[in-house]
Amino acid sequence: MMMFGRLPFRRLAPVVTALSVLVPLLAFGGAAQAATKIERVVSRGGIEAWLVHESAVPVVAIEFAFVGGANEDPAEKPGVANMVASLLDEGAGPYDSRAFQEQLEQDAVELRFRAARDEFRGSLRTLSAKRDKAVELLRLAVNAPRFDAEPVERIRAQILAGLKRETTDPDDIARRSWWRTAFPGHPYGRPERGTLETVPQINVADLKAYTGRVLARDNLKIAAVGDIDAKTLGEILDRVFGELPQKAKLSDVPAAKPQGLGRRVVVDLDVPQAVMMLGGEGIARKDPDFIPAYIVNHILGGGSFSSRLYHEVREQRGLAYSVYSVLIPLDHAALFLSGTATRAERAGDALGIIESAIRKMAESGPTAEELAMAKSYLKGSYPLQFDTSTKIAGQLLQIQLDDLGIDYIERRKALIDAVTLDDVKRVAKRLLDGGLLVTVVGKPKGITPSAEPG
Repeated sequence: MMMFGRLPFRRLAPVVTALSVLVPLLAFGGAAQAATKIERVVSRGGIEAWLVHESAVPVVAIEFAFVGGANEDPAEKPGVANMVASLLDEGAGPYDSRAFQEQLEQDAVELRFRAARDEFRGSLRTLSAKRDKAVELLRLAVNAPRFDAEPVERIRAQILAGLKRETTDPDDIARRSWWRTAFPGHPYGRPERGTLETVPQINVADLKAYTGRVLARDNLKIAAVGDIDAKTLGEILDRVFGELPQKAKLSDVPAAKPQGLGRRVVVDLDVPQAVMMLGGEGIARKDPDFIPAYIVNHILGGGSFSSRLYHEVREQRGLAYSVYSVLIPLDHAALFLSGTATRAERAGDALGIIESAIRKMAESGPTAEELAMAKSYLKGSYPLQFDTSTKIAGQLLQIQLDDLGIDYIERRKALIDAVTLDDVKRVAKRLLDGGLLVTVVGKPKGITPSAEPG
């Protein structure tokens, strides 16, 4: 959920075996080093993209995002952006839903869309020989979605079925409860996929209004990787995105901080495990303390098998299969989150151990050995983020969205090396000493809900 990775999209268009094999093979020599060969391409129409040109394998990958995302849903109708993302490949221009999907399948084109909180994302994968057709399908999806009645109702039914399942899923309940409590009255407090009450109210006019306001050129970021040169990419940028409005009409989303810190919310659910989610204020991506905070989090709970939380909760006591912590630097808020699932009768023990580990990190910070190991891992594993065309394009897009600069990949190692033991000790206290909002779902023993912080 951070800058180094992306969540999966809703679904893949069917593809032939050739594309499925070729995409993983597009692992550019030197990995991250090769990915630093980034060209800034500006089309004749003024649309900018970052390009890594690699012709060794005949595949093109394009990732793009419009700033806005689910934050632009009407307050009374959360779920609009998600529904738009589910429908853009369900008919566009002259093609109804079935015909559009057939075009994607017969030319082995992967076209995907997803609505995140802060962005509306899209992705295109195609063989070079099918590039023109793929680009045309993308152009139609972005500029001329049909929103025909049959796919609208079919997708609505699918979303509602998923939302109904979530009403009995403790993970989903914990997540929704935490965000709703942390951000009352703010777009971040609204469920991205909507609710069982709001999704039935979304109509075609809402879908068209969303695309008309959010899909524009001034809030657009693009990354392209593969068998395509700068001149050709520039022509594609104008062809696909040149017809969009020059300026998006985005709402004014206020900056926010999580509320209810110190509070414990318990949602009763008759399941054998208790799912818990803890969170508080994090550190913004552009803050100079973000890299030290990222290292602190890696040591605490982001480093999987090597983390303190994993050692304390699973290895030492066997209380959970997994436990995590993560930084989430959003556009309008910065968060630190942690969570796990454990046997209901041991929920109080698990929560106490997690909170104790967080307090200890805040008070004393990492050790010199932990810092050295974390630095080594974070530098050594980074090239794995560049071993396919998909990953490279995703990294370039996220770096643009985070406004880190086109040379960030080259600077990253030095930024990590510059972090000192004093830095991580200071930042650990800043990050972890502000209190946490806890939500627990199940029948947890040893956890008492509190109505007010304290």
